[in-house]
Amino acid sequence: MRYVLSVVLAITLLAASTAHSHREDRLRGVMSIEVLSDSGSALLTIPHKDIWKGGTRIVKSYLEAKKGEKYSIVIRNSSPERIGVVVAVDGRNIISGKKSDLKPAEDMYLVSGYETARYEGWRTDKDTVHRFYFTEPDDSYSARTFNDTSALGVIAVAVYREKDRHRPRQELKKRDSAPAAPSMGSAEQSASLAAKDEAAGTGFGEGQYSPTVRVAFEPERTPVQKTLVKYEWREVLCRKGILSCGPEIGNRLWDDGEYASYPPGYRGN
Repeated sequence: MRYVLSVVLAITLLAASTAHSHREDRLRGVMSIEVLSDSGSALLTIPHKDIWKGGTRIVKSYLEAKKGEKYSIVIRNSSPERIGVVVAVDGRNIISGKKSDLKPAEDMYLVSGYETARYEGWRTDKDTVHRFYFTEPDDSYSARTFNDTSALGVIAVAVYREKDRHRPRQELKKRDSAPAAPSMGSAEQSASLAAKDEAAGTGFGEGQYSPTVRVAFEPERTPVQKTLVKYEWREVLCRKGILSCGPEIGNRLWDDGEYASYPPGYRGN
């Protein structure tokens, strides 16, 4: 039996919606994510693709990143069943720091039914995370620590259902130590840094208290949903045509003047 992490204080209950009679209906659209700034506002997200592939729902979108801004990843479980979530930023698992392919064997967090969880940084022990913030590629955690830019600028979440969903809750919780993400000095050898200056990345910010417990959870082999968010600077989104950033086109009925104009050649009385 494997164990996954559950954040102790950063989870809030959602109002339970009416449960459907069929499990397949309940799990459709099982998870949604938002990227929130520290001000509490959701960052601008532009939908890109929403498809089903091999039994997995794949949701892709773009997001406007703002340099230096701290952010959190908020995951909402809209199903009655608890789920395991593998979360990767810039291609690195946010719990272990290891290269992530969003597989079920990776370290993951647990989100109970109808709950919302907030993840604010890279986990370095069971009680500490280091804050996410948008930054230049050479300052990103993945580039500075691992010389890895293979998935720079992507926030990725894979959702796994539980194999055995009938185990009594009192048998599930067990306190344990979380695996620590590698320190800033333990860089692995990989291909040389090749990120463009226009790319965005996520930095390794100051430490913050974030306690967790270990919870027994056996994930299914295939995720029920994957959500990928490609974050870019505004100027890049504009150049790619993802955002419309040209001069605003006027509206002849809405943008009228306050008063009638004189006709050409009018001399008055």
